[in-house]
Amino acid sequence: MESYEARMREKADALVRRGAAVILAVESSCDETAVAVVENGRIERANAIASQIDVHALYGGVVPEIASRMHVEAIDPLLDAALAQAGLSLQDVDAVAVTYGPGLVGALLTGVSWAKGLAYAADKPLIAVNHIEGHVSANYVAHPSLEPPFVCLVASGGHSHIVNVARYGQYELLGGTTDDAAGEAFDKVARVLGIPYPGGPLLDKLAEEGDDCAYHFPHPHTQGKYDFSFSGLKTAVINQAHKLRQQGQEIVAKDWAASFRRCVVDLLVEKTLAAALDTGARRVAVAGGVAANSLLRAELKRRGEAAGLEVFIPPKRLCTDNAVMIGAAGFYRLMAGEQAGLDLNALPALRMFGT
Repeated sequence: MESYEARMREKADALVRRGAAVILAVESSCDETAVAVVENGRIERANAIASQIDVHALYGGVVPEIASRMHVEAIDPLLDAALAQAGLSLQDVDAVAVTYGPGLVGALLTGVSWAKGLAYAADKPLIAVNHIEGHVSANYVAHPSLEPPFVCLVASGGHSHIVNVARYGQYELLGGTTDDAAGEAFDKVARVLGIPYPGGPLLDKLAEEGDDCAYHFPHPHTQGKYDFSFSGLKTAVINQAHKLRQQGQEIVAKDWAASFRRCVVDLLVEKTLAAALDTGARRVAVAGGVAANSLLRAELKRRGEAAGLEVFIPPKRLCTDNAVMIGAAGFYRLMAGEQAGLDLNALPALRMFGT
């Protein structure tokens, strides 16, 4: 009998020759369980998500064991919901794509194990997708006209990168954080202000009401022209808050939030635009959870277009973790002739650039 791997190679090759595929995608890297159906890397046919925010808010952050258990409970119903949204049966799907890293190991294992079982049972090719590449690829669904090359800022709770997207699936790291990620800094400063989990989005909302010139925070220096450093900034902000409180001075939370947000956004936008202009890029995109930040979206668009760049910003629902982005990335991996075997494992520390 022909092996699963051999059959799937034949099927994958046929899809590459056809140049089209309907991808069933799964994302479970942290605290969102998601299943989506994406056609040809560009068309969102279905997007089903189960959020765990309310549960983890009780603990002030994501509890890995709880996240894994909730993924197990949510994933089967989400499959049914996604197929119903798309108006398809499982047999209408051409391949299964899944996030295999980076992320929480237990959460990733849930999705990877489930996707392998589904792909084998349904006799579909399996595609392994890097979570960060997924974030970049969300732009392909949001902007069907966008094609490489372009420069993309990837900013999230665990990652801050400036990436040159040379071709589909081919990336060059131009700059990145030397310590904390932007989203991590937002969350930790939010905690100092008494803002509950999830801190970043709530800090952004509070900042909308504040004066972003009320407080002044340092702009960290980095050796790399396009690199970021948020650890020192975060520490300086936290220490300044403690000092003012010890002196009996009141901190105006909305102004503090607005001033900190302005500082972080200025750093992100300045270095991203510098990288784009220096490399001769004409298009700039943004991706990741921090890309939902309202000031970042506004400033990147305003300053990018003023510099003569075309700016691409996905809707907020495609910035946070979702499976649509995994389906988009999975399509281009499939078209490049890539296919995962049933020995696929979760890689919680998976890198995108091999460094």
